[in-house]
Amino acid sequence: MATLANQPGSERSRRTARPLVLANWLFIVAALIALIVVVGGVTRLTESGLSIVEWKPVTGIVPPLSEAQWRAEFAAYQRIPQYTEVNGPAGMTLAEYKSIYFWEWLHRALGRVIGLAMALPLAWFAWRRAIPAGHAPRLLALLALIGLQGAFGWLMVRSGLSGRTEVAPHWLAIHLVTALATLGGMIWTALDLRALARGERRARLTGFAALALGVLAVQSLYGALMAGLRAGYVASDWPLMQDRLFPEGVDWSRGAAAWLDDPFLVHFVHRWWAFVVVAVLVVMGRKLHAAGARPASVAVHSAFGAQVLLGIATVMSGMNFWLAVLHQFVGALLVAAVVWGAHALGRAR
Repeated sequence: MATLANQPGSERSRRTARPLVLANWLFIVAALIALIVVVGGVTRLTESGLSIVEWKPVTGIVPPLSEAQWRAEFAAYQRIPQYTEVNGPAGMTLAEYKSIYFWEWLHRALGRVIGLAMALPLAWFAWRRAIPAGHAPRLLALLALIGLQGAFGWLMVRSGLSGRTEVAPHWLAIHLVTALATLGGMIWTALDLRALARGERRARLTGFAALALGVLAVQSLYGALMAGLRAGYVASDWPLMQDRLFPEGVDWSRGAAAWLDDPFLVHFVHRWWAFVVVAVLVVMGRKLHAAGARPASVAVHSAFGAQVLLGIATVMSGMNFWLAVLHQFVGALLVAAVVWGAHALGRAR
């Protein structure tokens, strides 16, 4: 990959660079990441994540094709605690196992597709010297993040194969937050490349934009912990929780760790930190409008408005399946919109 390092002053680099093509490619990869976030949400909600107990990076792309292969996969699943303690006593059939297997297989298959969609074009663009000067390190970092995401995914699955009946909530949070961070990096880099194609300067991260991304990162972390701890089920009323402003049931014996692993406290923080996010993003929208970036302002307002309403509806519906999936999808769109807004503020500066 040495050809990635185009020399800043290289005349050939300037002639062969294709920033707009690269930007469109990164937007496609970003869309695939948003899709895998949705599939990951479905995988979690259907308790499918532990249905495949081995990691086979190459051969694992092919699902079982014969009855004997299906029974072998089912037999491997029957040896883990999720089956012996939960699904086995409930009388899970092979047909039911095939259903949860599908979602985990699709999740892993999409991960492989994203890896290839990033690595193969990157190698091609490098060979063709189409990468603008200064962008190679960021593209390599994004590729590394995708690889790291796959590693975190396997560590998440492995955490639930012994001693637990589900994946560890904190590994799930790391897995999801890494995906959202990768999505944000893709969007920012693609926007930089589009600006370069127009002959404009690269955006800088302003202090306010960093604040907006930071408060959103906290909310994303707590959203991931909500999923991992099943914290959405502890209260179905809103704005109160169990008819109280602060819920009963918080296990304070855990000390400071309760802020990350107590479902009542995690739900409370996720619910009310959302309004801190809203306040910051309202200001961001105003700044964007004043800077002449009205489309980004509309995107930010639309995304956080839809996300708040979906969050409330999901809780009050008792965690309706499709509302929960849509809430996770719009969460990914909100990350993309806020990164767009942060980039627009950086360019305006």
